[in-house]
Amino acid sequence: MNNWDEIRTALQVARQGTVSGAAEVLGVHHATVIRHIDSLENRLGVKLFQRHARGYTATEAGEDLMRVAQTTDDQFQQLEGRIKGRGASVSGELLVTSLVTFAPLMVKALASFQDQYPEVIARYLTDDRVFRLEYGEAHVALRAGPSPDEPDNVVQPFARQDIALYASRSYIAQYGAPQSEAELPLHRFVAHDNPESRAPFQRWLKARVPYDRVVFRSVDGRVLEQAVIAGAGIGFMGVLEAQQHPDLQQILPPREEWSAPLWLVTHVDLHRTAKVQAFLKHIKAVASAESIG
Repeated sequence: MNNWDEIRTALQVARQGTVSGAAEVLGVHHATVIRHIDSLENRLGVKLFQRHARGYTATEAGEDLMRVAQTTDDQFQQLEGRIKGRGASVSGELLVTSLVTFAPLMVKALASFQDQYPEVIARYLTDDRVFRLEYGEAHVALRAGPSPDEPDNVVQPFARQDIALYASRSYIAQYGAPQSEAELPLHRFVAHDNPESRAPFQRWLKARVPYDRVVFRSVDGRVLEQAVIAGAGIGFMGVLEAQQHPDLQQILPPREEWSAPLWLVTHVDLHRTAKVQAFLKHIKAVASAESIG
């Protein structure tokens, strides 16, 4: 049985007892109702209704089909209610993505969000690639750099991340600290494995330091941060992240040219759902409390 429209029509005929009554409930012409009933009976090879002057009465086979149809219709109604309820409630999976650099902020925001909404299951994915919101890969994305321009996405300015140049006390004890930009080429650096990285601070470094002075390289932001902390070289870190490591010393303070604007990105189809709106409001509050932006 692969035509629910015909079964639904038969169910309404059984409920209303007349073709005209079923047509009115379904919002179709009475000829459509008759065509559905005839088609269904021909396919099943049995009579589903007895026709008489007052209308239609279900046969034994018709009553059997109507019981199944009623159960199916009830299940569809329940499913519709659950789906609508999910859109209006703050529960279920919340999938958020960002570069791993923003993990301290995002993890804190997600954990405190779950304190308010314990029925939320947080999924936090970090990757250098851009997740496709239009394919349902994420509910909310935090992105850095130029304003995202994918069609059907809602883009909101979020903050700017302060970036500074740091070295660990162990590095300074072994190699000293540069006293000026002119001394930077004399030191060892931690930086992205790709010298053509688009990050503003990476471009700045490339213009001032020969790339062979980048002695520790990786494509993973977590690895680069750990390398700076371990004393492998001087490197860039977010100010908030660096403040969590007392052994780090700021070599050069944050500069506007090193920072990049941050954007909160959602897909237009999910932007207005209660869950997404609640998280957007929450993460903005967390960022404000952390003095980000």
